[in-house]
Order: sequence, then structure tokens, then C-alpha cells
Amino acid sequence: MFQQAGRGYDMAITQFSPEGRLFQVEYAIEAVRRGTTAVVCRNKNSVVFAVEKKSSELQEISMSSEKIFKIDNHIGVAIAGLTADARVLIDRARIQAQVNLLNYDEKISVKDSTLNICEYKQVFTQNAGVRPFGVSFLVAGIDSNGPSLFLTDPSGAFWAYKAFAIGSGATEARAYLEEHYKEDMSDEELKLLPLRALKEIMGDNLNKDTCDIAFILKEDKTFKLLSLDEEEELLNKLATS
Repeated sequence: MFQQAGRGYDMAITQFSPEGRLFQVEYAIEAVRRGTTAVVCRNKNSVVFAVEKKSSELQEISMSSEKIFKIDNHIGVAIAGLTADARVLIDRARIQAQVNLLNYDEKISVKDSTLNICEYKQVFTQNAGVRPFGVSFLVAGIDSNGPSLFLTDPSGAFWAYKAFAIGSGATEARAYLEEHYKEDMSDEELKLLPLRALKEIMGDNLNKDTCDIAFILKEDKTFKLLSLDEEEELLNKLATS
């Protein structure tokens, strides 16, 4: 008889269970499922990021955990899972973006940046003495191919999407996106869509202190993380729309 699933087979990342599972990878995926919710959407021109942000009453808002990161001027990332793990991958992705610019005199594409992240993630699923990164990314930006959005998971796999959500509220957010997303929506509608998906999960708790928002718009194709005042203005539009 085989051992009970997970008992013994989760002691090393290099050992498959009899069912062909790597339990350490599954544990990392569970860390993502328990993370704060992140939603990213794109249309034919632009990209919008919105993430849930949790902090205690005694915590400085300005020092709360980051959930949206800039990789390059034209690429951003929303995360769910372990922020400390994310920072390691983000730093590596930023270096790769600059290496690409120096070597080829052009900005790295969103897909190539995603591939670099996934290749590094996958190495940590096959070597003894390490563990998988307990974080998933929604990598999005605008390059020569237009707006792109990719999901990465701890195994190193990736998929392309038009709109997607990860984290603890992902199921409800995805259901909302599937019902309301339209590829031909305007940029103004796109700005509100991720917030509406978050509101389905957070309800009245959604405010400028409990979320972060970022844009990469067609006008300048540059990543911009909104200030608290800009977030409040957008949330007021959401309330009146």
C-alpha cells in the first residue's frame, strides 16, 4: 500500500507522489489562493490593475505591503501570495528588462518578461534544497504587439488572458469578469471594471486605503500607480456610475 497522499512525499521538491503530484508546488499554489485578491484587465488599447490591500489599524498606510509592482516603464505586475517571494522575482525581472534594453536597444516584450519569470520559477520546482515561490503574477503591459496580460503560477506555467483575477476572492471576481468584460470597452469603462470586480468581494470595505490601482494607458504607454487622491476620485466615479 502507498502512503497517504502528502505524507512523506512532500518532504522533498524532487519527489513525485504515486499520483504524479509535487506536493510542494501544490502548497505554493495554496499560498496564492489564500493571498489578497488581484484583478487585471486589458482592452485593445490599455491595461488596468486593481488589488486588495490589507493593513491593521495601527499600521502606517504608506508602509503597507505592496501588491502592484513596476517591472519597466511599459510593464507592471499584480501579485497574490507571498510578497517577500515576489520581490525576489520582481528584482530579477527588472534586471532582465534592462539587460534586454542594453543588448538589443529595445524594450523587453511582455511575453519575454513573463517567460523569464516562469523559467526561474520552474528551476525552483526541480532542485533539492529549495522550495517553489509561493506567489502568482498577473504580468501586463503594452509593447509593439499592443496590450498583453499573462498569468504565472508557482510551477512556472503561464497563460494569456484578456481579464483575470487571482487570490482569495478570485472565484467571485472571475465570475464577475466573465459576465461583464467586453473587449471593445472604452478606457473609462476599463478603469472601473477591476474595481467593480473587487467590490463584489469587498463590498463597502472598498476604499482608497484598502486597494491599490495602476494604469498603463494608450496615451503614453507608461506604468502609473495612482496616488490616494487619484484613487478616491476614481472610487467616487464608481459610486456614482
